[in-house]
Amino acid sequence: MAAAITLVLLTVGVIYLDRDGYRDVNEDGLTLLDSFYYAVVSLSTTGYGDITPVTPEARFMNIVFITPARVLFLIILVGTTLEVLTDQYRNSLRVTRWRRKLKDHIIVCGYGTKGRAAVSALLETGYDKSRIVVVESNDVALRQAASHGLVAIEGNATRSAVLEEADVRKAKSVIIATDTDEASVLISLTVRQLTAGQVRIIAAVREQENAALLKQSGAHHVIVTSSTAGRLLGMTTTAPPLIDVVEDLLTPGQGMALAMRSAERAEVGRNPRELQTLVVALIRRGKVVPLGGEHSMTIETGDMLIYIRDEEKNGVGVTA
Repeated sequence: MAAAITLVLLTVGVIYLDRDGYRDVNEDGLTLLDSFYYAVVSLSTTGYGDITPVTPEARFMNIVFITPARVLFLIILVGTTLEVLTDQYRNSLRVTRWRRKLKDHIIVCGYGTKGRAAVSALLETGYDKSRIVVVESNDVALRQAASHGLVAIEGNATRSAVLEEADVRKAKSVIIATDTDEASVLISLTVRQLTAGQVRIIAAVREQENAALLKQSGAHHVIVTSSTAGRLLGMTTTAPPLIDVVEDLLTPGQGMALAMRSAERAEVGRNPRELQTLVVALIRRGKVVPLGGEHSMTIETGDMLIYIRDEEKNGVGVTA
């Protein structure tokens, strides 16, 4: 675009300097506007013939400058058009290939503070970046997601067409991290309608009173950000060391971390407290089974163990 504009302006300057060598149908001479007009119709090969060079000097300049400039202008125009069309074709082909391979991915609705933190947690646990799809309507957040190497889809996640574009039916789960509880409820309803409840929905809400409504809308897990933050603030006030432990558990790559793994065959039938691993809970048939109390509990086949791992010794794995 800059090259084309520069060429037009240069051509206008050459014509205007030699304006006495041109004749128009009115025979009143060329103005600066007439020079712009003649330059544009000449470079675009339109050539109405209402302005023509009549002096030998003007015709010589048309031969040595205007004609080569016309050819160069067409090269720039056609070359730019082909480049844009080729880029669009490549993007379309890449998206088609991506959709063909996409399965069991995670859709993140909203790339604000909560959405970015959720994506960071996924990446820190070793989740493949190509299997994370961000749906966002804000241009700035959309560019941030794209700059981080994520697949970003522009649009409102409350609309079925946008979620269809993200292949929500093939998704493993949907993380709802919007700024308003109303949008979270609408997205949850839309996802449930499109997937018949087969895709796991994890949502964040600001107010505790909206958590029940969100679960009724189809969310499997609801995190109340205001109450969670309030509890952490209270813990910091009454028992400051506890907040350090919580931060340590939630921060991967250092100190301690919560992790989850399947029970091994040799562990079936044993008490979780007898293991070398510090097990804090079991996941049995999709429900959390705490280990507190005096009654004895044994590990069953298919149980998932929630344990505390030493990050410095074991490295980063699957974090619960």
